[in-house]
Amino acid sequence: MTLCDYFSAPDDQAAVAVLQTPGGPGQTELDVVFLKNIDPVVAIAQLEAVITGCSYEEASNRPRSGQVLSEPEDGPPFVVSLSSTLIDALAAATQGDLVRFAEPWSATDELRHMGISSKDAAIVLKNLAGLAERAQASGQRLYCWWAL
Repeated sequence: MTLCDYFSAPDDQAAVAVLQTPGGPGQTELDVVFLKNIDPVVAIAQLEAVITGCSYEEASNRPRSGQVLSEPEDGPPFVVSLSSTLIDALAAATQGDLVRFAEPWSATDELRHMGISSKDAAIVLKNLAGLAERAQASGQRLYCWWAL
């Protein structure tokens, strides 16, 4: 099971600095949403495709989408960035939008194989949207601390 702690930070340097903290961003003063198995590359690009109505390929090729910021040779955990498009879309989504997005996102192969229901996906979306809103309000970006 992978640990995926999504968090906000002012910039890439501050985000990568969480690798120096044992246990990751949850042990810092950063705003964090703790998730398991919601990987920041495939599952999050699928989410962005669902929310924005684009293809998975387009979402995964956007700047900062699933970009590993830490040195891969240092091994896990890694720090991965999320696209600004996703952050904007999550922050702008209404509660009704999040519930509506949960169904198609939970039907993706990635989430379906993990047994994540649309109800569970809606909870994840609510938590991620709250994180995105708070990050946007404070001029920060979103990242994932990904421990394999």
